[in-house]
Amino acid sequence: MSNWTKVAPLTEIPRLGSRVVRSAKGDIAVFRTADDRVFALHDSCPHKQGPLSQGIVYGDKVACPLHAWQISLVDGKAQEPDVGETACFTVKIEDGTVYLEI
Repeated sequence: MSNWTKVAPLTEIPRLGSRVVRSAKGDIAVFRTADDRVFALHDSCPHKQGPLSQGIVYGDKVACPLHAWQISLVDGKAQEPDVGETACFTVKIEDGTVYLEI
């Protein structure tokens, strides 16, 4: 059984930015890319638990604000040479509104 949570209209999430959703699973960062794709990751870098929601989004990656680790928005994995990963969550856009599956 899926549990979809309404996040916001897509237009309220800044391009190359994010919005944080608080959940029982911890904070989840919902990211919007320059080309309006949307991704969601646990808001914690696998390195030192930096808030990924405060990082810089570029392409399909986010750079952690603490130590610039590059994390894939697609699969949550740190880019080489770094190792580690953070949890990914499913998102969808319906009628211009972003939903997050928790």
